Amino acid sequence: MLSERAQILLKTLVERYIAEGQPVGSRTLSKYSGLELSPASIRNVMADLEELGLIASPHTSAGRIPTARGYRLFVDTLLTIQPLEQGRIAQLQGQLLPDNPTRAVAAASSLLSQLTEFAGVVMSPKRRGIPLAQIEFVRLAEKRVLLILVTADGDVQNRILLSERDYDASELIQASNFLTQHCVGKTLEQVRDSVYQELRGLQGDIAQLMNAAVAAGSQALAEEPLPMVITGESNLLRVDDLSSNVERLRQLFRVFEEKTALLQLLDHGQRAAGVQIFIGNEAGISPLDECSVVTAPYKVNGEIVGTLGVIGPTRMAYERVIPIVDITAKLLSSALSH
Repeated sequence: MLSERAQILLKTLVERYIAEGQPVGSRTLSKYSGLELSPASIRNVMADLEELGLIASPHTSAGRIPTARGYRLFVDTLLTIQPLEQGRIAQLQGQLLPDNPTRAVAAASSLLSQLTEFAGVVMSPKRRGIPLAQIEFVRLAEKRVLLILVTADGDVQNRILLSERDYDASELIQASNFLTQHCVGKTLEQVRDSVYQELRGLQGDIAQLMNAAVAAGSQALAEEPLPMVITGESNLLRVDDLSSNVERLRQLFRVFEEKTALLQLLDHGQRAAGVQIFIGNEAGISPLDECSVVTAPYKVNGEIVGTLGVIGPTRMAYERVIPIVDITAKLLSSALSH
């Protein structure tokens, strides 16, 4: 347990270091802390905080900087969150339109990156269990038919079918009506189980077309989207705390490229009730040892389906980033649920 003045000095030190990026000395702490302490008293408290592993002294300066442990204590107990204004929230809501899940996920990642000037990442929602809403055939050319599948969450899949003969408009309408009757409102699994049984009773070329459509549709809906969308990785090249170590940056971008470790981290964040913060080595990914990852789960109709977040340096303005991640998760949930 820290004394009240130790908490105030630690809070002041972290805030000044985040704002200025320079080691914080006793004179700065005396100016900004609001405490009437002598320089000697401040140095004594600083020594205690350093002994506890909450701050450290760079070799080149008499000032101190927060450690990952110091950031953790700051975030958990000392941080003052700055909630977003309602007008700002309304602006963000207008950029996450519920027209298409893939575009909404991409827009959320872009928003996180733009608002924080770090990397925004969104784990794509799983598509299993989503029913079909519309099925349509469109003639493209002789023996070429476009299959259009629309799911209940607004996702659109197009597949070109190569047929053994040409089909006229009335035949394609007949096939569309049949599949609409038997497939709309059913999930992929239900389509696989029931529609093939119905098609077995049909004869002729139309049956062949519909069999091809069900096979292509099953394949299209079985394909998961990209596991995650990452936007703004290049922002991290402009962060002094990270750009000074070229090898560490190379390792960090390899994590972005390979995605596996990052997906595991986001999956862990998916089990949290709300915003979760991984500071430094808490992420369990060594290239992120000098980074913090702020995540929040998002939902579709009340069910958690994915996680989004921001990746930046440990020296980030947590009071700004946390509400941005929280609000974006809620807005994406709302967009996908409609």
